[in-house]
Amino acid sequence: MSSVNSAVETLMQGANTLFILIGAILVLAMHAGFAFLEVGTVRRKNQVNALVKIMTDFGFSTLAYFFIGYWIAYDITFFSSAEVLAEGNGYALVKFFFLLTFAAAIPAIISGGVAERARFYPMLTASALIVGLVYPLFEGMSWNGNYGFQDWMENSFGAPFHDFAGSVVVHGVGGWIALAAVLILGARMGRYRNGKVVAFAPSNIPFLALGSWILTVGWFGFNVMSAQTIDGISGLVAVNSLMAMVGGIITSMILGKNDPGFIHNGPLAGLVAVCAGSDIMHPMGALITGGIAGALFVVMFTMAQNKWPRLDDVLGVWPLHGLCGAWGGIAAGIFGLEALGGLGGVTFSAQLVGTIVGIVIATIGGFVVYGLVNKVAGIRLDDEEEFNGADLSIHKIGATSDD
Repeated sequence: MSSVNSAVETLMQGANTLFILIGAILVLAMHAGFAFLEVGTVRRKNQVNALVKIMTDFGFSTLAYFFIGYWIAYDITFFSSAEVLAEGNGYALVKFFFLLTFAAAIPAIISGGVAERARFYPMLTASALIVGLVYPLFEGMSWNGNYGFQDWMENSFGAPFHDFAGSVVVHGVGGWIALAAVLILGARMGRYRNGKVVAFAPSNIPFLALGSWILTVGWFGFNVMSAQTIDGISGLVAVNSLMAMVGGIITSMILGKNDPGFIHNGPLAGLVAVCAGSDIMHPMGALITGGIAGALFVVMFTMAQNKWPRLDDVLGVWPLHGLCGAWGGIAAGIFGLEALGGLGGVTFSAQLVGTIVGIVIATIGGFVVYGLVNKVAGIRLDDEEEFNGADLSIHKIGATSDD
């Protein structure tokens, strides 16, 4: 009997390792989505830079998270022997890989906001500092209960802060850090003339759409695999993600007046918002959450572009990830309630306070990191480099041979 139990345990360990590995691969693939979303949005002279940034940011993020960030968030290091690390089919290693892909999404989010005018190596340095120090601070507080944060939340507000797949921990944090970086960088050359915004049209709508689709598909790994073990998998998470995505599509289409940029960001807004409560909402609650997120993105992106000259957020990452992520954290405290068809275990006040804490940490962390790097090294291209484009100025090659 013991041998049978041992065999079953080994099988489950292997299945859990494979399960979370598939999730890690799906979220890794989402980085291609970030890349092509940016490539399709920026002007042609900055397309190569968009691709290179996402790839190199991932490399720097991996080192920062492997040696520092994961240690801060979970008090786990990898200085044991390979024999120890491989125990349990290497599940602990693959869990790190999965959580790394979340952490590395932070610079990928920021990249879209600071596109077309940022220097290369100073921004890579800032990315490493963000992933190594700022992001894991709130990640550990939310997902590991560091510093007694979740105990305090439960004692003060009746429930822990609930963020199943990172509406606030990942997207909100990334979006509010990006806001700081965008404000420090300032607007692109020629963006505002005589107080009026000058529209820079997306360079390639098919690439933008490809990026959106890659992100949308990968998101089901992002959300569903956040269960981290195969026995925790829930079809509710999958269908809630689907309904929120659809809600974002519909409202962005209507309010965005059929604009393809809004339509392809709408599903992403819905998916950002549903991450937090995807495991506890009713599908109709998820649909409403996503619909509100799609509308929030269109309205706030338009307002930011036309009314706030300093806030030149190229891909709209602050409204998409920052605001929709914050809405998602709060929405989990509304549509996760049993009274509204949810599974319960949350309170509105806990979700509101937890979301605010995440915003504060991210915003302060963003201003500190990008402010320091800017002061030491400068994070903006000079006027001639920006005019020529980041592709030629930084990488010495254009996106196509006829450039």
